[in-house]
Amino acid sequence: TILGNLGDLSFYKTPSSSETMPSSTNASPPTEELSYGDVAVAAVHISGGVQETPLIHSAHLSEATGMQLYLKMEHFHPTGSFKERGALYTLLCLDSEQRRKGVVAASAGNHALAMAFHGKRLGIPVTVVMPRFAPVNKVSRCRGYKAKVHLEGENIIEAKVFAENLAKETGQLYVNGYNDGTILAGAGSVGIEILKQLPDVDAVLVPVGGGGLIAGVGVAIKRLRPQCQVIGVESEACPSYSAALEAGKPVEIVPKETLADGLRVPLVGDRALRVGQRVVDKMVVVPEKWIAVAILRLMETHKTTVEGAGACGVAACLAGLLPELKGKKVVLPLCGGNIDSSVIPKVITKGMVCDGRLLMVEVEVSDRPGGLAAFCKAVAECGASIWQIAQEPAVAETDVYHLSVRCSLEVESADRGAQLIKSLQDRGYNVTVTLPAAKL
Repeated sequence: TILGNLGDLSFYKTPSSSETMPSSTNASPPTEELSYGDVAVAAVHISGGVQETPLIHSAHLSEATGMQLYLKMEHFHPTGSFKERGALYTLLCLDSEQRRKGVVAASAGNHALAMAFHGKRLGIPVTVVMPRFAPVNKVSRCRGYKAKVHLEGENIIEAKVFAENLAKETGQLYVNGYNDGTILAGAGSVGIEILKQLPDVDAVLVPVGGGGLIAGVGVAIKRLRPQCQVIGVESEACPSYSAALEAGKPVEIVPKETLADGLRVPLVGDRALRVGQRVVDKMVVVPEKWIAVAILRLMETHKTTVEGAGACGVAACLAGLLPELKGKKVVLPLCGGNIDSSVIPKVITKGMVCDGRLLMVEVEVSDRPGGLAAFCKAVAECGASIWQIAQEPAVAETDVYHLSVRCSLEVESADRGAQLIKSLQDRGYNVTVTLPAAKL
């Protein structure tokens, strides 16, 4: 039986290139409150169409945090997120009539991409409704998968209302990307894979938006390894799941702008919350600056690019929010990698500033010939690099023989930044730091 212990997980495998895409399943719909059996059945049915993603140990992040950190590379899926699991299972469970009519999904991007991708593979019409703030790359890729795209609403809740009304008009099935039973069951296969790859895991840190991923993963983890902690991570810009847990029911909040746009869900799913109340041990809320640092760290140490939502678990560890996990084996699902290309340079800059490795300063330099060159030489001798420099047209406040210069200086670390400023001051420069990490 697939409902046994870890030794029974051999059924879950990576599909080989010779295997054919599954076309349908006669699986029963998941139970209202989602059981481990629902998750295990979903894992069986999607195993021929969704790859098993790698789990890698991060030596660098482990050393930086004092934990044994493992990265679950869910952004390696063709559409760049874990959402393919629930999307494929949902489409496989459709009856012939519903397959003909197609489905409607509301999503900021990843759920829409997954539905469009697998809908195209299975020949099922897919319509997606995306908020107007949805990243451009996700919108264009959905259209590339032949989905019909509508841009409606200022957030996912407004897009969801439009999608539900559209489904009623067209007779298509509306698929909630974080609350439908088949979605939760498919997402739970991440938990089964984790325990297959690291049976003695101590904790799993799951990014939380609408609550579907943590519900599914939590059901699998608590059934197969009850002592393993299931911890949710949200951005401080949209802590809707924490608010729901406190209220005992979904409550709508007003989200702020966040790097973790995939988690910007103002109202969590009611089913996802009910399941989560059974299996989630703890929630943490991570500041935005640590999400930027986490994205940067993953770029630098693992040469991998993830979106803000995918980096939240790493951010929580780097921010020191979970000191009780020191020395423990902790898995961090990198749940998505679809960051907008135009955002990457901004994230790198913000991450470096927050990390104390990029300083914005104002300095007075001599207006005589060679004055600016002398300053640049002093910066180089201190081991720093100049990113940008701009000379103000007006003279400095002190006298007419000095000019004010604004510049961005890259240093090795926050400590080296402090040393740089002191060294420049010792050389007679009047330096004002306008944007150090301490101000963020």
